[in-house]
Amino acid sequence: MPLKQDKASFRADSSLMNLQKITEKLNAYARLMRLDKPIGILLLLWPTLWALLIATDGTLSGNITLIFVIGTVLMRSAGCVLNDIADQRYDGLVKRTRHRPLVSNQVSKKEAYVLATILSLLAFSLVCTLNELTVKLSVVALFLAASYPMTKRFFAIPQAYLGIAFGFGIPMAFAAVTNTVPGVAWVLLLANVFWAMAYDTEYAMVDREDDLKIGIQSSAITFGRFDVIAVMICYVITLTLLVVVGQWLSMGAVYYSGLAVGASVAVYHYFLIRAREPHRCFKAFLGNGWFGLAVFSGLLGHYWL
Repeated sequence: MPLKQDKASFRADSSLMNLQKITEKLNAYARLMRLDKPIGILLLLWPTLWALLIATDGTLSGNITLIFVIGTVLMRSAGCVLNDIADQRYDGLVKRTRHRPLVSNQVSKKEAYVLATILSLLAFSLVCTLNELTVKLSVVALFLAASYPMTKRFFAIPQAYLGIAFGFGIPMAFAAVTNTVPGVAWVLLLANVFWAMAYDTEYAMVDREDDLKIGIQSSAITFGRFDVIAVMICYVITLTLLVVVGQWLSMGAVYYSGLAVGASVAVYHYFLIRAREPHRCFKAFLGNGWFGLAVFSGLLGHYWL
């Protein structure tokens, strides 16, 4: 009898250990995809939702919107995995990133490639339910996401490239709804490029010292002592281009109220980053979710009211 109890106990312990290993592996995958840091999803999602609101005249078609929301999560996750594959030998040298799953061997490189492939294929399968133009644009979007990590090796302001990659949901959204990409979509994309330069420079200010040591390019390094003013200029250009969008589409006061709230967020960020303290710069970066929400609320209020 005791022998049977010992065997049963051993099987239970073994099952518990296996379950724990599976849980730890899934947790590592989730962190590799940055699911524990949703700000990246929001920074991709807000401009896509801006475009969908405009393209659908505020109706936000349920099926297309759901496809873009899920697709945004999948492609942001795939982009994070590809970024960590490209930066594996650098991340271990940066204090903020040295415990990422690939660097700490919680996930192998082969597993990372498989995960990125699965995420990309899932996203592409969703896009394939849309029209041909959107499918073609999705190929460009995948190229932008996959190639962005390499721009940090040679491009002085990789944040500008990031803005194109993060905002490419804009022309895709218009294409999915209208089967064309109107001029206003490109103005909106340009606004997103400058917004990305603003928020990702705030992010780069956190890692500037480490990036200088390992030879990674960033706008925080390129702008040097003019980094704070450069961030604010980027916010001003972003808001100016969004005003152009408003004029183009004959937006009302509610839309401009949303932009005013976004401007107040940008002003608050100035006071956060002016001393260049890393933790306050990171707080400013995280606060950009509110900027995107402010613009979205202005658009939504215009169409609904």
